[in-house]
Amino acid sequence: MIFNSFQFLWLFPIIFIVYYICNSIVGNKKQSKLSNYLLLIISYLLYLQWNPACTLVLLGVTLCTYFGAIFIEEKERQKKRIIAFITLILGTFPLLFFKYYNFISSSINEGFAYLGIEIGLNGINLAIPLGLSFYTFQAIGYVSDVYSKKVKAERNLPDYMLFIAFFPQIFSGPISKASSLLPQIKANRNFDYLQAVQGLKWLLWGFFMKVFVADRLGLYVDTVYSNYEYYSGGTCFLASLFYSLQIYCDFAGYSLMAIGVGSLLGFNLINNFNRPYFAQSVTEFWHRWHISLSLWLKDYIYIPLGGSRCSKLRSYLNILATFLVSGIWHGANLTFIVWGGIHGLLQIAEKFLGLHKRNSRGIIKAFRILLTFLIIDIVWIFFRMPTISSAIDVCRKIFTDFGGELYKSTNTSFFLMLLGVTMILLKEFFDEYFPKRLRLFDNKSIIVRYTSYLIILSLILLFGVFDSTQFIYVSF
Repeated sequence: MIFNSFQFLWLFPIIFIVYYICNSIVGNKKQSKLSNYLLLIISYLLYLQWNPACTLVLLGVTLCTYFGAIFIEEKERQKKRIIAFITLILGTFPLLFFKYYNFISSSINEGFAYLGIEIGLNGINLAIPLGLSFYTFQAIGYVSDVYSKKVKAERNLPDYMLFIAFFPQIFSGPISKASSLLPQIKANRNFDYLQAVQGLKWLLWGFFMKVFVADRLGLYVDTVYSNYEYYSGGTCFLASLFYSLQIYCDFAGYSLMAIGVGSLLGFNLINNFNRPYFAQSVTEFWHRWHISLSLWLKDYIYIPLGGSRCSKLRSYLNILATFLVSGIWHGANLTFIVWGGIHGLLQIAEKFLGLHKRNSRGIIKAFRILLTFLIIDIVWIFFRMPTISSAIDVCRKIFTDFGGELYKSTNTSFFLMLLGVTMILLKEFFDEYFPKRLRLFDNKSIIVRYTSYLIILSLILLFGVFDSTQFIYVSF
């Protein structure tokens, strides 16, 4: 179920009402069990409507990691390693097969063709199961935690199935840890008015970020990037700025909706974003951007490789390897690998110069924030474009083509884009530096609060782009 859809608007209130009615008519001892069964059924039914066959992949990863973790906990050290290795291979096989088989086979074909040998490995034309990367990483993280004895293996299969398939987060995260989400699944969850109100606020603002800001910016970005050869360098640069804001508003908007839905159901999900474009370095950016993925990469890739508890050279290689994995996770395309590699190299440079530990003030701070944003903005071009050559062409136009008219689409559309961007930037600025001011949704005055709700809701309904249903990160 996509949050920015009319299906969500009529279906979720029904889920919400039935969920709390079921909780209210049973005793506390049976409450969590009944509500968990209900959420599990709902999660699987919502996943089934996308592609019934892909549900088998979800179930397969779930059962493999569930039983694998139990065997890991029960066996002695030597067998434990073997079982953990087999579980990790089986658990990640669907991800490797669906996302990377075509890339690997075509790369092999091209490599041998370069040597004058034809291999002829055939590609496959199968839809990638939605949320595959997210629920696979969540399951593999759980197995790793059981292996390292950070958590105990979960014996309750329905609870574990819900942990993997919980519908607010399965399609685009956040990636939750077992130590955080499983205890909430096992606990009783009574209706909490304040928590529900906060959840509705997150839902409303997330909806605004997606349909009013991100999707309208996306119309401009798609127009320019699909025919960048015909636009000026200034237009390409503006499109790059808009894409940086589009992907942020799209993904942060989804995360806020997921957190909001979770809050309405009594769950506290991890906040995935912390105003990343106010970072003073690329290193800090990754402490603020896609936080659940950053923590996953740190805990299950960077630290096992040795982290920073080794020589500087080895530490730098660990950083690079971690961000190459991040790039590969996003997709089987050289552009993602280059994007991840650039981020890794930038962080290595910052650590070499000691910039990652410096917190500047005043004008220097503003300069570092602007410079960091511009660097990240340019690197996003490699993330967005289909090929490395097209990404380089866009960058070349930005830095060399200073003439030409600036494409503005229609006056109304351009005005709405600027309005949305301005509203987002103002909120981010005040939340970052003056958190107790401009609290429109949390204002003490009921008039200010409800006026704010009404304005945002009106902008969504009157000017939201409702024909762009997919979230960017659903495809990952």
